Amino acid sequence: MRLVMNEPAERTDRPYARRWWALLVLCLSLLIIVMANTALTVAAPDMTRDLGLTSADLQWVIDGYTVPYAALMLLLGAIGDKYSRRGALVLGLVVFGGGAVFGHLADSAATVIAARAVMGVGAALIMPATLSLLAATFPRAERAKAITLWTATAGLAIAAGPLVAGALLQDHGWSSTFLINVPVAAVALVGALVLVPPSRAAHHGRIDYVGGLLSVVWIGSLVYMIIEGPHFGWDAKAVTAAAVAGAGLLAFVLWELRHPRPVLDVRRFTQRRFAGSNLAVALFFLAVFGAFYYLTQHLQFVLGYDALATGLRMLPLAGAVFAGSALTGYLTPRVGMKWTVTAGMVGGTAALALLTRVDGSSAYGDLVAPLVILGLAIGLALSPCTDAIMGAFPESELGVGGAVNDTSLELGGSLGIAILGSLLSTSYARHLSDATAGGLPADALSTAQDSVGAGYAVAQGIGEKARDLAAQAVHATDPQQAAQLKAQAGSLAEGAQRMKEAVGSSFSDAVAHTSLVGAVILGVGTLAVALLLPRGADRDDQRTEEAKELVGSGVN
Repeated sequence: MRLVMNEPAERTDRPYARRWWALLVLCLSLLIIVMANTALTVAAPDMTRDLGLTSADLQWVIDGYTVPYAALMLLLGAIGDKYSRRGALVLGLVVFGGGAVFGHLADSAATVIAARAVMGVGAALIMPATLSLLAATFPRAERAKAITLWTATAGLAIAAGPLVAGALLQDHGWSSTFLINVPVAAVALVGALVLVPPSRAAHHGRIDYVGGLLSVVWIGSLVYMIIEGPHFGWDAKAVTAAAVAGAGLLAFVLWELRHPRPVLDVRRFTQRRFAGSNLAVALFFLAVFGAFYYLTQHLQFVLGYDALATGLRMLPLAGAVFAGSALTGYLTPRVGMKWTVTAGMVGGTAALALLTRVDGSSAYGDLVAPLVILGLAIGLALSPCTDAIMGAFPESELGVGGAVNDTSLELGGSLGIAILGSLLSTSYARHLSDATAGGLPADALSTAQDSVGAGYAVAQGIGEKARDLAAQAVHATDPQQAAQLKAQAGSLAEGAQRMKEAVGSSFSDAVAHTSLVGAVILGVGTLAVALLLPRGADRDDQRTEEAKELVGSGVN
């Protein structure tokens, strides 16, 4: 057996013998990309406390990864197609692992954000490479099954991130969560060289760098606007980003329509299957990322689970994703992707609708059914969409195809956290104001309204004042003064308990309200996707597949 795999799979007269081992490497590479975000959700409280992060700092620690990741994928996918898809994967793993080590050593908000941005660049190299190498390695008859396993890995990573991070946080600091990615990246790097056959497009002209750079500008500006506007207000920065995104998108579309070899042929969006699949991916991850954002907070803050326990309680989601993926592998060839995707989106809508019943008395058991249904929905809907998106591109543009799929995913996720997260924050603040009804000083209420964590901190502060007064009462020499201090301590203790209950019920009500809005968005989107997706392969898709087969095989 060769130490390094140098023969392109396309040059053999039969399917690559170790293609399923190669898929394992590609899935490991995908795993760390998703875990890098989900693990951070449980590490964020410790990081905030140790580094003294403001809410703006924490937001950019999370989204410093997202901006370069989303903005660079299309251009880097095209570069991988032309020069080396495996080379892009290997380079991405090196950059990603280096960023993770940098994050482990970081000791300030600025350095953590910088480390996350480096990891985002690595992810932008890795993500489209995994899908393009999958498509290049597997014969068409097996590709849907391989994509189903790739999609199931993403579902596993959603739950695995908090679980592994929670286990580390039992005995180590938040910086240890960055190191989760390093051994996995190292194994994937070695596996990529030994097991993944090299691939690049056989017929690929000059790269449309102008179109690629325009895509970086408009996607990067759009993601920045999505992050900045809802969370920090529509100031000059957010409005400027919106204007740049709009102008950049218009310039990108006009340039791509006129270019003989565009980085992305935007005419593909006139194909119903392609447009419907991208819309479904974006809408689904809007719902999934938004729900994950507030469910992890509900588990940690309201129900009081630690990081490890939170990760364990997300496992039903991961198991259901695998079950849904197995189900879609059986159903899609029999009933068609239109019905499996629509059924998955209906299931996602139902899961969010069930979360509207959450209130201050809800326990973990009330969340199990929505988590299971949401996982089944992910497994049902996403792999057929990814297969359809990849099937719309010829062999010479598989990296671009992967980038389009992943950009839709990332834009949807960013919108979900921005829209649903902003709505959650506004709803929580309003409910808390009503629940306290003038029982708090204005500055304390304002602090408590910043986040559910801040609300519990205010309640804890009131409780600490009560304990201090009780201690003073014990040591007071004047009986009258001792009685007064004891009475004040009792009043504050009751106030702390009421404040804690008000924060929990207000956040629970906000979860229910936000879930209702998410269910409406996904429900309307389900109707749009159902109308867009054709019953069978439409003529444009058939022509695309025929052209793809005529292009020829790829070489390294």
